[in-house]
Amino acid sequence: MKCPGQDTQYWKPGAIFESKCPKCGHVVEFFKDDTNRKCVKCGHRFVNPEMDFGCASYCQYAEQCLGTLPPELLAQKEDLLKDRVAIEMKRYFKDDFKRIGHATRVARYAEKIGKYEGGNLAAILSAAYLHGIGIYEAEQKYVNTPAKRQETEDPLIAREILKKLGAKKELINEVCDIVEHSRAPGPDASINCKVVYDADLIANIEDNQKENDMDDAKIERIIETSFLTDAGRSVARNVLLKK
Repeated sequence: MKCPGQDTQYWKPGAIFESKCPKCGHVVEFFKDDTNRKCVKCGHRFVNPEMDFGCASYCQYAEQCLGTLPPELLAQKEDLLKDRVAIEMKRYFKDDFKRIGHATRVARYAEKIGKYEGGNLAAILSAAYLHGIGIYEAEQKYVNTPAKRQETEDPLIAREILKKLGAKKELINEVCDIVEHSRAPGPDASINCKVVYDADLIANIEDNQKENDMDDAKIERIIETSFLTDAGRSVARNVLLKK
């Protein structure tokens, strides 16, 4: 089977175009399926400026299609996965906009915290989107205390989704470990797990504020005593304090 994006019979006008070399300005001709081209004037090789690499996070032919990409772009493949995970999370929750909104906010805060703390954003954001994905299964199996038993269901559903998207085994294992322990990270928890914990705590406090408004002094005490990262405390203050 040939990828439709590479099959010339599906090409439309504009599939062959010109782009200026970023080094010398010489015009270089690109075909839409070229991952990169070498400038004949100065010898600089640069990436196709109009190619969309988003499909690389889930397409089974990605390795064949993108094998000639520079290493720095191949390294971004895992990071592209987060967008597909977000879509799968929304599909799973369907019209449960409250949970979709919560997971989306956790991911947004986790990205901010993770950038400062130096964590692996592919793992952090995937775990942030999937950290509550097992609630429906928990509600069916544990009628009395579903929320407390989610940690047994979240990683199972998360693993199914990540396998479906073709994530690497190492990333799947890390994300599932974060999802399982994100509500109560142990003393040896990874920075990725701590980031997701702090992001989820911010979102939970936000949700609680809607029903039981706390003053800034109480929130500040929670920030000082409950958060696990410096960046988490900083983001929490910016989001939660009224000042």
